[in-house]
Amino acid sequence: MIRRLFYMSLGAFCALWVRRRLAELHPNHLARRAARGASGLLEQARDVAVEAWDDAAVRESELRSRFGLDRLEDIDNYDVKDGR
Repeated sequence: MIRRLFYMSLGAFCALWVRRRLAELHPNHLARRAARGASGLLEQARDVAVEAWDDAAVRESELRSRFGLDRLEDIDNYDVKDGR
C-alpha cells in the first residue's frame, strides 16, 4: 500500500514537472523571455557605453591639462599639419 502511494505521488510529481517544462516552451512564453533577455542585454550595453564615454572624457581632460591644451590662448598658436 505504501509502495503504491509512493509511486502514485512520484508519478504526479513527474507529471507536474513535465507540464511546467512544456509550458515554458509555449511560443508566447518564449517570445516574452527572449524580449526580456534582449532588453536586459541592451541595458547592460548602454551602461558599458556610458561608463566608457565618461572614462574617455576624464582621460581627455587629464591629457589636455597635462599638455597644456586646455587654455584657449594656446590653441591659436598650435600648428598642426593636416597630412598633405
